Amino acid sequence: MADIAKLVDQLSELTVLEAADLAKALEEKWGVSAAAAVAAAPAAGGGAAAPAAEEKTEFDVILTGDGGKKINVIKEVRVITGLGLGEAKALVEGAPKALKEGVNKDEAEKIKKQIEEAGGTVELK
Repeated sequence: MADIAKLVDQLSELTVLEAADLAKALEEKWGVSAAAAVAAAPAAGGGAAAPAAEEKTEFDVILTGDGGKKINVIKEVRVITGLGLGEAKALVEGAPKALKEGVNKDEAEKIKKQIEEAGGTVELK
């Protein structure tokens, strides 16, 4: 039993990249699905999946509302997306809608700030 406890301790010290490499190696060696091995790692390793959520690099910027300042928000949406007036108006009126998808954190925060300054509400996913 002591060897299993030692192995669990070693697995809990792995970085996310090391855990992914381990999953690939197990898949090649034993034919185990990498998804199953990664899903089992947090149970055995005590939270190896948590850093992956913190290291998210791509975000979707979702317009959730115009905050009662539709015209200002439409203007900002046009600047951000390059849409025409009609398309930007339809996007704002159809909220919640994605403004941009797969953008980096800095750009997502910049867009969020622009929309919030115009009076709208934004969610980053």
